[in-house]
Amino acid sequence: MTRRMIAPLAFGVAGVAILICLGVWQLHRLEWKRAILSGMEARMSAPASDVPASPAEAEHEYLHVAVAGTLEPGEVHVYTSAPPRGVGYRIIAPLRLGDGRRVLLDRGFVPIADKEAPRPPERIRVEGALLWPDETDGWTSPPDLEKNIWLARDVPAMAAALGTEPLMIVASATDDPAGPEPLPVGVNIANNHLEYAITWFSLAAVWAVMTGYLLWRIKRRTV
Repeated sequence: MTRRMIAPLAFGVAGVAILICLGVWQLHRLEWKRAILSGMEARMSAPASDVPASPAEAEHEYLHVAVAGTLEPGEVHVYTSAPPRGVGYRIIAPLRLGDGRRVLLDRGFVPIADKEAPRPPERIRVEGALLWPDETDGWTSPPDLEKNIWLARDVPAMAAALGTEPLMIVASATDDPAGPEPLPVGVNIANNHLEYAITWFSLAAVWAVMTGYLLWRIKRRTV
């Protein structure tokens, strides 16, 4: 090996090592994400339970719950699309549980024409899941409070507006057939880490081939 080959070889080995490490890291992330998704799916498929006394997102998101309570005055309307139903609103209302706690209830979907339809307080039984929707970011427009139109389910802000705990139950079924239509609750979290790992490993292979080609070119010039 000539002295001219040492620097390209070191650079090539370092690049391949870094890319392989990134691929391995993505495989670890893949297993971590699979464990999280498996836990969520297990909580959804388990028998329905009461709302925990101290719910935590990491431990209880998608927990299958069944509750009875009283719908109290006040609503938040979240603009949404629900194919094939079209566009409309999610109706978020305060629900007072039997122990006196007040939580948010995502009752489901209504068409645009039913946004202001009367929905008086009533006793209701609900089956659904605890959810902490991650729907807001720096680009999300603030709600139009005058028209009561929200563009995302922002649990802390909605809880402050309705005077409840920052906790949401998303209904999957209720005993109120005339109420909003519950929308399906499912785990909707991307898990693309395998694709990322394949990308990094592929780049490592390309880097190795290009390094070998460069070393071959240098060697030919020195012969």
